[in-house]
Amino acid sequence: MSRLSQSTLEFFGISSQFHELPLRYRTVVSQAPLVIVVGLICAVAAWQLPEVFDRPEFVYGLITLAVVTVACIVIPWNGLWYPSHWIIPLLDFVAIAQLQHGSTGILTGLNLLHVFPVFWMSWSRVSPVTARYLSFFCPLISVWHPYLLGVASPTDGGDLASPMLVPLVTLGVAVTVSVLREDIRAQRKTLEDKDRLLEEALAESKRKSQLLDDVLNAVDVGILLVDEDGIPRHMNHRQRLLQEQALLPGILRPHERDLLLYTLDGTTPMPFEQRPVARARLGSDFRDVTLRLGPPGNQLAMNTSAAVNLNNDGEFSGAVIVFSDVTALIDALAAKDDFVASVSHELRTPLTSIMGYLELALDEAEDTQLQGSIPVSLRVALRNSERLLRLVSDLLTVASGKLSLEPRPMCLTDLIGTSIGAVQARAREVGVELVNKAPAALPMLADPQRIAQVLDNLLSNAIKYSPDGGTVTVDAWRDGDRAVFRVVDTGMGMAAADVDEIFEKFFRTGTVRQAGIPGVGLGMAISKEIVEGHGGSIHVDSTLGQGTSFTVELPSGV
Repeated sequence: MSRLSQSTLEFFGISSQFHELPLRYRTVVSQAPLVIVVGLICAVAAWQLPEVFDRPEFVYGLITLAVVTVACIVIPWNGLWYPSHWIIPLLDFVAIAQLQHGSTGILTGLNLLHVFPVFWMSWSRVSPVTARYLSFFCPLISVWHPYLLGVASPTDGGDLASPMLVPLVTLGVAVTVSVLREDIRAQRKTLEDKDRLLEEALAESKRKSQLLDDVLNAVDVGILLVDEDGIPRHMNHRQRLLQEQALLPGILRPHERDLLLYTLDGTTPMPFEQRPVARARLGSDFRDVTLRLGPPGNQLAMNTSAAVNLNNDGEFSGAVIVFSDVTALIDALAAKDDFVASVSHELRTPLTSIMGYLELALDEAEDTQLQGSIPVSLRVALRNSERLLRLVSDLLTVASGKLSLEPRPMCLTDLIGTSIGAVQARAREVGVELVNKAPAALPMLADPQRIAQVLDNLLSNAIKYSPDGGTVTVDAWRDGDRAVFRVVDTGMGMAAADVDEIFEKFFRTGTVRQAGIPGVGLGMAISKEIVEGHGGSIHVDSTLGQGTSFTVELPSGV
């Protein structure tokens, strides 16, 4: 819409866009500037130059303009052929010609009024080319009409050429307006296309956003999105339910410190800096942080993880935090620990009795100097009973989470020899060769029973997982202030994924389960706990189908 049309609309208090108006209103609005300007000219003339109204042709011009304006208002242009409204600017040229020549010698500059119908036709959407022709010839006829009607005669060619400036100027105006209109129309079309694309993109974005909400609401975990200030910006339906459970009644705009979050004991409030959003704002991801949510007596165990977003400057810009309900899992683990503790306790009493009677039998055999296989069998039975008692004790340790150590001076070489001797018979049965590369002596300060337990576990596993025979090598050495021993086998080996979980409680590889090899899955977890309890470390290297190597490093303490 042109600035002139916009101003005219504002003058009449019309807020709609020009192109949105009906054709009848657009015609009236286009006629209004000429009528207003002529009205102002008449007002000035009535005040200063009243004699102009004595000129009949000037009065006829006013009458013509008035009739044209009334026709512009009353004719239902919407129901007529669209270009028919051009009759109004064409008749305006007639009215302007009458006004101009009717005021000759009194008023000057009325030929400038030709600009209004020229602008109207050039801006309309009927025919830009026709508008340019009419914009030249109509003003030309207007300024020449005294000669054309025979009212006056030109004295020479100059009389005909001098008025040519007006039609040339109106032609320039017409061309300029037409070009501007085409440019504006092209820009408007571009904007309309962009607006359409934007609306389509917005609709697609809304559709995808709704789809994402549907997906998030379908999962049975709470998902929370926070901004750079830690303020929640989005959460799924499950998270809203969790937040309602974690809030006291009456809190309308909760902060994370208002949530009822506790440590795993269910009674100690979780410190603010350890809460999920506060931890995420520190700028690093975290996984598997377990807490209790809700008031005591009606709590859920939640496993929380967070993925942090950083901006280009490495600063925190938001995070996605996931809350998984692991109440059933925690309860099941607690029930399992209670069961293991209960069974282990019940096994310990008869085992103690069995070991006592075996010791009595061995004492009697020694007193009677009994020879043959019976004393040997009794010692084997006693040793295995002691191992079984240690296993029961380990189960109790796993259930209670406590490990007792009694460090004292010992020789690692002697322990290695004893452990190899204890499994020698089993190794021969499955075709495994045991190789001892330990030095003559390797003193250290440690709990000999616990270190022997680690050696027994490693040797037992090396033989057990070499069902087709092979070689198990035990080596030991001193590395500075640390004592190191290594158990290497050429057995089944493990996949890389299994190596990462070998020290987890009750873990057994898929290959072992498929082979039907018996076991509980506690040996490596207990061995790791024993080694770390001494301030040491245990490492594993394994290749599936080629074998496994366990390396234990311990402070020598000597």
